[in-house]
Amino acid sequence: MMDQLFQTVKDSLQELVASGVKLIPAILMALVILFLTRYAAQFVQKIVEQVSSKTIRSQSLQLLVSKVSHIGVWTGGVLFACIITFPGLSLGDIIATLGLTSVAIGFAFQDIFKNFLAGILLLVQEPFQINDQVIIGEYEGTVEQIDIRTTQIRNYQGERILIPNANVFTSAVQVRTAFASRRTDLAVGVDYNTPLRQASQLLERTISQVEGVLESPEIEIDLVSFGDSSIDFLVRYWTRPQQKIVRRVQTRAIVAIKEAFDRADINIPYPIRTLYFYNQDQYNDYIPSANSDNRSEDGVRL
Repeated sequence: MMDQLFQTVKDSLQELVASGVKLIPAILMALVILFLTRYAAQFVQKIVEQVSSKTIRSQSLQLLVSKVSHIGVWTGGVLFACIITFPGLSLGDIIATLGLTSVAIGFAFQDIFKNFLAGILLLVQEPFQINDQVIIGEYEGTVEQIDIRTTQIRNYQGERILIPNANVFTSAVQVRTAFASRRTDLAVGVDYNTPLRQASQLLERTISQVEGVLESPEIEIDLVSFGDSSIDFLVRYWTRPQQKIVRRVQTRAIVAIKEAFDRADINIPYPIRTLYFYNQDQYNDYIPSANSDNRSEDGVRL
């Protein structure tokens, strides 16, 4: 009985080793196919990038086509390697197997799939493009790349920020370079003795001469409030939308307004507080005066 058991185990091991030896050429061939697939995917992606750069204007769509071609080549290479390794495995069997395991894979990689689909939608819908300056949640910067999983932006401090595509897709996105011009609102206060019409004309004339301020849309000078120590103007002017340009033009505008007001003897007042002093010996909120100390005949205060 024991001899028969050992013989069965021996035969099983021999069959297993024989099957493994038979699979060695197929496995080696599959490895060669995967190795070649890597270079084929890079080559195809490079060709697609060159063609798409000449035929597609949108950088986002160029990136999408490039990534789809890269993934497509890899998918074909892996399927071909599986068929070579397991000759009895047909494409229908592979699809059936993927169908049976899709639910488990979906739960295990739901975040990856969610970000992948969000990245595809971002590239197709194109709410913003590469090199646009955006605000996404608490992050602000320039879009550098939209990957399959993340959107990369470079903030103005020179730091790279990776935001999951699903968060980008479901968040409010402020695209600061979506249009050719962008408005800046600059608050200016003058004291109450200032001729307002003269100050308004001076502000408009000064801002129109600042380098970087666009002629169209036109400049607007509005009076917005009576402040504690000043009458407040709001100067609205337009520049090109890039943050660097907006910041530099605003600096020039502030310097120009200060110099123009100095020449015109117009004061930009400091905050003013008025203080009143009195003799506290004569006024005490806690000790009543003699005149207010009214008592009844029995000595009880009324």
